[in-house]
Amino acid sequence: MSSTSLLIRRARILLPDGQFLFGDVQTQGQEIIQVAPKISSSEAHEINAEGLTLLPGIIDPQVHFREPGLEHKEDLLTASKACVRGGVTSFLEMPNTHPLTTTQAALDDKLKRAAQKCLVNYGFFIGATAENLPDLLTANPTPGIKIFMGSMHGPLLVDTEEKLEPIFAKGKRLIAVHAENQACIDQRKQEFAGITDPAIHSQIQNNEVALLATKMALKLSKKYQRRLHILHTSTGDEAELLRLDKPSWITAEVTPQHLLLNTSAYEKIGTLAQMNPPVKSARDNEILWQALLDGVIDFIATDHAPHTLAEKAKGYPNTPSGMPGVETSLPLMLTQAIQGKCTIAQVSHWMSTAVAQGYGIPKKGAIAPGFDADLVLVDLDNYRPVLREELMTKCGWSPFEGWNLTGWPVVTIVGGQIVFNRGEINSEVHGQALKFLAT
Repeated sequence: MSSTSLLIRRARILLPDGQFLFGDVQTQGQEIIQVAPKISSSEAHEINAEGLTLLPGIIDPQVHFREPGLEHKEDLLTASKACVRGGVTSFLEMPNTHPLTTTQAALDDKLKRAAQKCLVNYGFFIGATAENLPDLLTANPTPGIKIFMGSMHGPLLVDTEEKLEPIFAKGKRLIAVHAENQACIDQRKQEFAGITDPAIHSQIQNNEVALLATKMALKLSKKYQRRLHILHTSTGDEAELLRLDKPSWITAEVTPQHLLLNTSAYEKIGTLAQMNPPVKSARDNEILWQALLDGVIDFIATDHAPHTLAEKAKGYPNTPSGMPGVETSLPLMLTQAIQGKCTIAQVSHWMSTAVAQGYGIPKKGAIAPGFDADLVLVDLDNYRPVLREELMTKCGWSPFEGWNLTGWPVVTIVGGQIVFNRGEINSEVHGQALKFLAT
C-alpha cells in the first residue's frame, strides 16, 4: 500500500459541471491527478466505492470551536473529529474565544494549536473591535474580518455606524458580519423581561433586529465598495432585501437550521433550539429556501456553536445561544436533495464550491485534476437516525436528534489521506492552514 496515492474505484463522481460519472479517481500526494471511467494503477491504495457517491469535501465557513478558553464545550480535536464524520474537510473559525482573536499573536496561537490538533484544514477570522484597526489591516493568514454588530458583549461588539465606518473605509479584505441590531435587542429584552419560555427569544431578536443591521452593513459596503459577507441570514426580510439590492461583491449564507427549523422547535426541544440569530417562522424558512435556490443566498454554513447540556438546562434567559452542526449538515442537506427540494449538485455547490470561490480558497471545491484531494464518499441508498451516542462533538447532542437522514459520510479524505473510514477515525492525519487569495 502506498501512503501517497489513493485509487477510488467505481464511485458515482460529481464532476465540476454538475454531471455524474461512474468511474475512478486517483490521487497522488495531496492532489487529484486523474478522473476517468477506469484507471489502471498497481501501486495506489484502492478504495471500493461501489454504491457510493463521491463529492468534494465540505468547507464549513462559520464555526465556533471554542479553543482556547472554552474547551469544556469543544476543542479543536473533538471538533475536527466531528468534522470528518460529517464530511467537512475544511473550516473557518470565529474569534470569540478566550482570549479573543483580535491580534496577530492570538491568531498565531490558534494556528499553532490547529497544526497540532486538527484533522482537517483550517482558517481563523480576525475579530474587529473599536480599537484594533491596525491588526485588521495586517493580520495573516485569515479569511477576513468578523464583526459582531449584535448578540455580543465586550470588545467584539461593534454596533454603531460611527464604530463600523472606519473598518469598512480602510483596507480591502473581506468583512463578515453577524447582522443584528444590538440597541433593538437591548430594548426588546426590557419589554419581555421576566418571560422564561425560550420561544420568546425569537420575538426579542425578531426580523426587524436582523433587517436593520443588514441594511446598515449593505449601506457601508456599497459606500466603500467593500467585500461583504452576510453570515447566517435568518429572515425572509433580509433575503428579499438582498434579492432587490445585492451588488456583485456581496455574498450571503444560510444555515441548515434556519432552513429546516422554526419557532415550533421550541415546543419539542426547548433551549436546544436557542441560537443567535434565532430560528424564525415557517414562512421565513420558505423564503430563505427560495433565495438559496435562486442564487440570492450563495452558500451554507453551520454556525457550529456548542454548549454543554448542563448549560442548556439552566433555564431561559440564563441559557447560552448556539447549537452544534458540523456532523449533520451534509446529511441534512442531501436528505433534502433526495426528497426533491434541491439537487445533489446544488448541495455540493452551496457547501463546497461556492465557499471556496467566495473566500478565495485555491484548489478546493471540485473533483478534477490539480485540485486538492479533499473528498467525501457518501451513502445515498440508506437512512440512519441522528443518535446522541454516536456524535463526535464534545457537547454530545444535536437539535436534529432522531431525524432520519441519508447521505451520511462513509469515507472522508483530507489532503489525499483517509481520516474517516466507516466509523473509524485516523487521528494521525493533520490538516493544513488554508490559503486565501483575496487577502
